[in-house]
Amino acid sequence: MAAPDMMPASMGGAVDLSALAARHAQEAQAAARSADRAAEGSTPGAAEPGAAAPGAPVPGVIVDVTDAEFGAVVELSSSVPVIVDIWAEWCGPCKQLTPVLERLVTEYQGRLVLARVDADANPQLVQAFQAQSIPTVAAVIGGRPAPLFTGAIPEEQVREVLEQVLAFAEQQGITGRVPVEGAEAPAEPEPEPVPPLHQEAYDALEAGDLPSAIAAFEKAIAQNPRDAEAIAGLAQVRLLARLQGRGADEVRAAAGAAPGDIEAQMLVADLDLSGGHVEDAFLRLLDLMSTLSGDAKQDVRLRLLDHFEIVGLDDPRVGAARRRLTSLLY
Repeated sequence: MAAPDMMPASMGGAVDLSALAARHAQEAQAAARSADRAAEGSTPGAAEPGAAAPGAPVPGVIVDVTDAEFGAVVELSSSVPVIVDIWAEWCGPCKQLTPVLERLVTEYQGRLVLARVDADANPQLVQAFQAQSIPTVAAVIGGRPAPLFTGAIPEEQVREVLEQVLAFAEQQGITGRVPVEGAEAPAEPEPEPVPPLHQEAYDALEAGDLPSAIAAFEKAIAQNPRDAEAIAGLAQVRLLARLQGRGADEVRAAAGAAPGDIEAQMLVADLDLSGGHVEDAFLRLLDLMSTLSGDAKQDVRLRLLDHFEIVGLDDPRVGAARRRLTSLLY
């Protein structure tokens, strides 16, 4: 038995599998022609002289392949890395290694495929992979073969090699997965439970009870002043409450009739924001704030902060408005 020859970092290999892939394609074409002739009345089962019986491994994590079928493995390797185990029935070390490969490959749930090759029955593959001794283990990734190791090596070393194969395949953009019968689909993450006071506010909103929704969010903020969802929710419900029962024409007419009424001017900004005119709402409040001082200026600032929470603090329009707000304060 040869000493373990671990995979080079480059994952390079001198094996040329193009002829095997080409042969598989030719055999598939020959099979198609035979099927066409059979459909036209030719003798069933007739084939061109010298044409080998076509075949392809059934997709799965462990498959037995032959010289004639290996082209399909090369094709499969463009979507999922394939581990090739060249073994023989009489080989003692093979009987130690193959079960380890099967178990580990199965654990990867379709991210790897193990192609088992009987060395006695498939001399072309033995020659193609330059298998001087068995077991010989190689990989095929994106149609490119790479020698991995020879001989039966410890399970932990085998696992390390398989991890390297997956890492290299990922670098090549080969991250597919073969469907595995009976495998459970990845579990969907459990949704986070809604905090009781948040749920109370949502229920009140659904019932149209804005004062109760405001009270629930205020309680949540009192319990946790950093509750960002409650802060944003409170700002939104307050805006709804201010505009409740008011028409757009009414709001704008009131502001036009009383330019000095700060609350009327802020209400127009609320109307702009509720209609999606974010920048207009910010500009209106900032321009208004630049003309004020004292408590009136503070009221406009607080309304702006509510608007920032509604729009979202990571919105670039909020960042621009916040910078101007800072300049107006200092």
